[in-house]
Amino acid sequence: MMTSLQEDLVLENLRTVVDPELGINIVDLGLVYEVKVEDGNVKVKMTLTSPGCPIGPAIQAQCHAAVKKLPWAKDVHVQLVWTPRWDPKTMASEDAKMDLGIL
Repeated sequence: MMTSLQEDLVLENLRTVVDPELGINIVDLGLVYEVKVEDGNVKVKMTLTSPGCPIGPAIQAQCHAAVKKLPWAKDVHVQLVWTPRWDPKTMASEDAKMDLGIL
């Protein structure tokens, strides 16, 4: 996946958001599906480990706050999606898989 410098910076900031149950950041978990940056407008498509995740709104708010720290980010929209369903075996980074004990 080709990303722009701005998209890479968004992902770097999103790495500061940690799933409190798993103790791993949402990017390495594979919860961030898409980042688009256009004229300072940032759109993030992400999911949660499960649709019934009780801390979903808090994670969404943390993502919004992390992206807003970028001085050029004007409008930030964090959209929760449920398709495709999150699968740590195929979506998590190698380090996250090791931390989760699935390697």
